[in-house]
Amino acid sequence: MDAFINNLSVDCVIFGFSNKTLNVLLTKRELKDPDSGMVLFTDFTVQGHHVYKGENINDAASRVLKDKTGFENIFLEQFYTFGDTDRVLKERDQLWIKKKYPMISDHVISVGYCSLVDSSILMPDTSHQDTVWFPIDELPELGFDHAKMIAMALDFLRNKLRHEPIGFELLPEKFTLSEMQSLYEVILGKSIDRRNFSKKVAQMKFIIPLNEKQKGVAHRAAQVYIFSKDVYERTKKDKLILSY
Repeated sequence: MDAFINNLSVDCVIFGFSNKTLNVLLTKRELKDPDSGMVLFTDFTVQGHHVYKGENINDAASRVLKDKTGFENIFLEQFYTFGDTDRVLKERDQLWIKKKYPMISDHVISVGYCSLVDSSILMPDTSHQDTVWFPIDELPELGFDHAKMIAMALDFLRNKLRHEPIGFELLPEKFTLSEMQSLYEVILGKSIDRRNFSKKVAQMKFIIPLNEKQKGVAHRAAQVYIFSKDVYERTKKDKLILSY
C-alpha cells in the first residue's frame, strides 16, 4: 500500500436525489473492543481518505468517489478546506485513531468536495455494505466534524444551484418539469410557484422538450425533457438561470 500523508485528507460529500428527497451517502464507522468484541461506538462519516504521497489532491478526491460509487466524470468540486486544530480531538475520534490508525496526526487538514449523482442508479454494492443513503433531514450521529461539513456542502449546493444548472446532475437523463421543480424545492428548502417556474424554464434553450411523455404512470402522463450541456455552454451568457 502506498504511504499516505498523515495530516492531509479529502472528504467527499456525495448528494443524491430520489423520491423527492435529497440524500447524502454515508458510511458506518464501528469500533469494537479487540478483546471482548463489545461495540465501543457506532456512527457515520462522509466518504474520505488520506492523500497518498505524491498524489494530486483532486486525483485523491476522484479516487475516493470512484471507490465508493464506481462512477467517473461526475460532478465533483472543492467547496472548503477544514483545518481547525480540534477537528479530530473528540473522545471517540481519538479512540478510533489510536485503535485503528495510530500513524494519523492529531491535526488533520481535510479538503472538502461536493459531488452530485442520481441516487436512483447508485446503490451501494456488496463490497460497501456499510455505505447507506440518508435523507438530508434525517442524518444519524456523525463522526469528526462531518455534521458541519455536510451543512457547508449543502450551502455550497444551494448557492451553486442559483447560478448554474448543476441540479441536472441529480436527475435522470429524462425528467419532467414536476421532477425538476421538486428538486429545486427540496434543495432550496422552499415552495416555488408552478406557473412562474414553468415560464422561467420555457425561456431556457438548454432544457429541451422531447416528443414523448411519461410511461407507466397512473396519472396523466407529463411532457419529458432533457438537459443539453452543449446548448447551455453556447447560451449561458444569456444568464437565464432559475434564481430563487
